[in-house]
Amino acid sequence: MRVEARIFDLVTAFAFFIAIVYGVTTYYWSGFGVEPVGLVALILTGGLSFIAGSYLRFVARRIEARPEDREDAEISDGAGELGFFSPGSYWPIALAGSAATAGLALAFFHIWLLVIAVVLLLITVGGLVFEYHTGPNHE
Repeated sequence: MRVEARIFDLVTAFAFFIAIVYGVTTYYWSGFGVEPVGLVALILTGGLSFIAGSYLRFVARRIEARPEDREDAEISDGAGELGFFSPGSYWPIALAGSAATAGLALAFFHIWLLVIAVVLLLITVGGLVFEYHTGPNHE
């Protein structure tokens, strides 16, 4: 997780540096003072990146070092199973469709469509999470 935290640290530093540059250049070149929307967007981008990097750094201290985090790691250290990925699940497609519907409802501010999309999102997230749940094993 340390590699990922470093990437977010770089993004944080870049966003804050560009926010300073953006604020100074718009102040001197625009003739109307600092342009607030772009400056706030860059500061919020840096803040969000800082939060994500801090979380990854926090998690990295609590788990053992992965092969990606060690300098002396070999390629074979990362071999093995990475997890279970469902080969024939249609739930991700339904989830993407319901998220797109929610995005359209927000973009056009149709509350009735947003309610439908939220219900569809809850159904598809539940379907994806419980796809392979078989219940308690009774013998």
